[in-house]
Amino acid sequence: MSWPSSSIRTLREIPPRGAGGSPRRAAGATIATRIPILKERRPCLPPGRPARYTGTALRSGGIMPAFSSRLQWRFSAAMILPVAVLLLAAGLTGFFLLRDQLLAQWRESAVLKLARAAHVADMHLARIKAAIRVFEEAPADLPGEAFRRWALDRLIRQEGVVEVRLDGEKAAPSAPGPHAGMRGGPGHGRMMGRYAGTRIRGVTPPRFDPRDEHGTFEVVAELLDDEGAAVGRLEAVVDFDFIFRHVIDSAWWQTLKAFLVDETGRILIGRTPYSAGVLGASGDPLEQATLRAMAGSPSGTLLGAGVPPREVSGFHRLSEAPWFLVLIAPGREVLAPLLAFRDVYVLFSLGLMVLIGGTIAWAMGRLAGEIRQVAREAIRLSHGEFGDPLPVRRRDEIGEMILSFNRMTRQLRERLALKEALKLAEEVQRNLLPSQPPEVPGLDIAARSLYCQETGGDYFDFIARGEGTDRPSWCFAVGDVVGHGISAALLMTTVRAFLRAELRRPIGLAAAVAETNRLLCRDTARSGSFVTLVAVEMAPSPLRGEWVAAGHDPPFFFDAASGRVSRLRKPPGVALGVAEEAAYRASPLSGLRAGDVLLIGTDGIWESRNPGAGRYGKRRLAAVLERHAHLPAAGILEAVLADLDRFRGVSPMEDDVTLAVVKVTADPQGGSAAGAAGNGRG
Repeated sequence: MSWPSSSIRTLREIPPRGAGGSPRRAAGATIATRIPILKERRPCLPPGRPARYTGTALRSGGIMPAFSSRLQWRFSAAMILPVAVLLLAAGLTGFFLLRDQLLAQWRESAVLKLARAAHVADMHLARIKAAIRVFEEAPADLPGEAFRRWALDRLIRQEGVVEVRLDGEKAAPSAPGPHAGMRGGPGHGRMMGRYAGTRIRGVTPPRFDPRDEHGTFEVVAELLDDEGAAVGRLEAVVDFDFIFRHVIDSAWWQTLKAFLVDETGRILIGRTPYSAGVLGASGDPLEQATLRAMAGSPSGTLLGAGVPPREVSGFHRLSEAPWFLVLIAPGREVLAPLLAFRDVYVLFSLGLMVLIGGTIAWAMGRLAGEIRQVAREAIRLSHGEFGDPLPVRRRDEIGEMILSFNRMTRQLRERLALKEALKLAEEVQRNLLPSQPPEVPGLDIAARSLYCQETGGDYFDFIARGEGTDRPSWCFAVGDVVGHGISAALLMTTVRAFLRAELRRPIGLAAAVAETNRLLCRDTARSGSFVTLVAVEMAPSPLRGEWVAAGHDPPFFFDAASGRVSRLRKPPGVALGVAEEAAYRASPLSGLRAGDVLLIGTDGIWESRNPGAGRYGKRRLAAVLERHAHLPAAGILEAVLADLDRFRGVSPMEDDVTLAVVKVTADPQGGSAAGAAGNGRG
């Protein structure tokens, strides 16, 4: 029956099937191989190794010494490795933190040097640009031409300005006279007049002219009229050495690798004045990385390859020109304190690891000794040798392990005893079920029980009645006890004994079932257990019978004349063990003919589930019976069980399965098929 059961799922069947049957259902074969399992289990041993180890062999040879030494070294390595990783991590963390601090200090120093040098150059350029901007800022109370002549003269006299060109013509300082201020005489005065009311659109960034031998560059401005159209061009030629002399004379420029480059990386000046080339053109990765960084940031520092880096670089952009000051220094000079710390830390870490490793190896040696003791006892235990409990000398995890081992040993001994009891119960139950069906004239009989645990609650029996009389008969009983396992098996044994005893008495089938129920109710009053039962009694000459149901599903009946499967009409009757005064009524079986089949099963058949949680169902069982009714009783039974296996697939059995098949093989004397419809079939 489908009642709660444990998670154990082993199959049992009685009696054994033939040679062609599934070995999973062969109860005799299954039980015979399971009973000696605990005695036949052996560890996997190399050729020639004895199957059992004595205590002396375990201590002096065998597998334990090599295993224990490996365990000790593994424990030691497992303890030393984290310490080594921790020291390495601490060293690396300290190294990188100190490196970052030193690099931050160098970055501040380098960027400060570059920024200070760039600031001086920016101040020179800013004065020149300011003089150019004055050119367009004529006061309203002054004539525009006179003011611009004055502004031009002021630009020419700026420190560092070598030459000023207006529309490509060189401008000279102003001289007294109405037409002074431009070379070429009075015509230049008229050119100055062209710019009346003009303004400067903006000042273009300084551009380096590599063709100039004197190291000059130009600051260029476009002059616009009131409508915004370009009407002139103003160029101030500046002395390059004057702007950057303070950079070239600085100590860091003289001792380190330094450059002034434009946005494209072209070197304007280097340690050798006016040196030519492109930053990174030599393939230096740091120079190339610095050039890429200049495209996204006005200043910064970078590390070269290596730990510590072979070189570090810094750069800073001028505010008044699209040029960068670049400084590259050797990494060892920058990180010299860090390298000294690294060497000291490595020596200290090695010494500390040796000290810690020795301490751990000593402690692990003691620990491994106690683990070896547990391992020896575990090997003895695996071979069925139960010794005295191990002494517990520690109050730590090892002590807990030894306590757990002692507890496990005690519980294992109890479980082995329980296992032996279960095997005995299994053997007893197997012997209680019929080993083979009886030979009844005119009938072909087959039955099988499959248990989902070692023992089960399903039950079938063949009981002879009236032996030695002129009216012998046979009773076929199929029962289903609530639940599974030992309790169900014990209750099944009780029902079997009660029913067999009552059927030995000269009483009717219904009376025997009622008396069995009365006796069972006295045993199950407090437990609430119950049993469903179908009992069929058939007499061979002439073939006749009756049946009683006690809370059980009625049998399936195949009518050979119509080729249809139906269910016998269920007579009233509650399950055994529910109500002590319950009454039962027998229903007759008549009109049987050759080919008719009676199939009695338990709900473990039609309530079986497949992986999709679908149920097997009674309709499918009836269809299988209809398709295979032409087979012998054993063939019908095999067909039903095979179809049930295919349906269930990989799903485990959830309930015991019992099936009994009775097939009429010869036409009985008297009666007709038509008369059966009114005598228990529907």
